[in-house]
This record gives sequence, structure tokens and C-alpha cells, in this order.
Amino acid sequence: MSSMTPSSKADDARHEIAETIRKDLAAAYRLIAHMGMDDSIFTHISARLPGDDEHFLLNPYGYRFDEVTASNLVTVSHEGTVLADPVGHGINQAGFTIHSAVHSARPDVVCVLHTHTVAGVAVSCLEEGLLSLNQWAMEFHGRVAYHDYEGIALSLDERQRLIADLGDKPVMILRNHGLLVCGRSVGEAFRRMFNLERACQAQLAIMASGGTIIKPDEALCEFTARQYEGWEAQHEAGGSDPEWAAFLRQAKKVAPDFDQ
Repeated sequence: MSSMTPSSKADDARHEIAETIRKDLAAAYRLIAHMGMDDSIFTHISARLPGDDEHFLLNPYGYRFDEVTASNLVTVSHEGTVLADPVGHGINQAGFTIHSAVHSARPDVVCVLHTHTVAGVAVSCLEEGLLSLNQWAMEFHGRVAYHDYEGIALSLDERQRLIADLGDKPVMILRNHGLLVCGRSVGEAFRRMFNLERACQAQLAIMASGGTIIKPDEALCEFTARQYEGWEAQHEAGGSDPEWAAFLRQAKKVAPDFDQ
């Protein structure tokens, strides 16, 4: 007969979920680095920890993405208090501004992933933004928010405008800056950024080709976006994500110490 109380069982379950999130987040950092989507020690991926407390994980300031492990992630509160800092490097204030804004306003979001890739920054500088020209881009049709550039995100005042512009969208293009995606899990956020990055790369290649562009109609773009949502809902609800599992295998191959 088990001697565990309901509260201790709940604590154990939260701990197990937190450890999975921690390892998934470290894997996402390593994969972003492996795919060349990082930017020196800048940009961030954050993940909300389970429980009543408003805490999330960030990479330690000064660490490249290819140096992040599950054990060196920093735990920070939504107010900016560093609660656990295994390597003593603290966090990047600009990263805290953006990520704390999203986590405080969107309880549905577990993971926020932000990049400064050449393709993403280029599309963020286009007045028309992301165009629904191909299957990757159609995933985000009608689901992209935009936030005007205000300089490096060091002012906490910007958080309210970030939140207002994001609304309930899963993706936001930060004008003249880069890309941001939200996910109900680390895996979902990573998949979205993987496709968003390729959509941006494809758009720039199409625009540079000089050829006649085939523009899918609105109904087809919306239909395709809903197909993506149906696949995501099926796998997120079931707790089984075959694409993220494949990416985790890749992370273990290219960065075997990510989960340490």
C-alpha cells in the first residue's frame, strides 16, 4: 500500500513534467544552434515551469546556444527575480522583457522562441510581411501578429504593447527585428519556428527569382492552416509528437550532452 499522499504525488508529477520541459528546452537550444538559426549569445527560448508560481526558464547570459544544457538553465520569475542560476551569469534584460511579456499574458503558452535569422529579419523588414505563397507559409495564414520596432527591448514599458499586438496569435513578426513563435509545448514552438524560418527563406528566394508568382487563394490558404492546426491538436492532446521525437533523436546525435 502506497504511503504517498495526494499532494506528494502531485509534487512528483510536477517535478517529472518540469524535468521533461527542462530537457526539451535544452534540446531546442542545441537544435537551433545546429541549424544555424542562433545569433551569438543573443535571442532566447523560454519555457514556463508547471505549478502555481509564475516561473520560467531562460539560457544563462553570455552562453551560446550550443553551450546550453538542462542543468545550466536559469529559473526566473515574471517579475525578473532570478530564482536559480547554476552558473551565476544571470539573464539578458532584453530577453526577459520580451519573454516575460508573453508568459504573463498567455497562460496557454509554455514555450516562446525568438530568432534573428537573416531570412527572418529580412521578411520582418518587408512592408507586406510574411506572404502565404507556399505550404510552409500557409500554416501561419491569418495567424501572424506584427509589432513595430522600438529599439533594443530594454524597457519594461514595451511589454504592454507587445502583449496587445500579439493578442491570441501563435506567431509574431517583430518589425525590423526578427521572428517569435509560441507553443503549448517546446516541441510545438520548435516545429513552428522550423517551418516559419523555411517559409521566410522560400519567400525571399521566390521574390529574388523574378518569375511570375502563383498566389493561392484565401480559401485554400485558410483550409491549409486549419489542416496544420488539426494535426497539432491531435498530437498535443495525445501527448505524442512524432516530429518532436525525431528532432530529439537528432539533438541526442549532434549534442549528446544537452540533457545533462
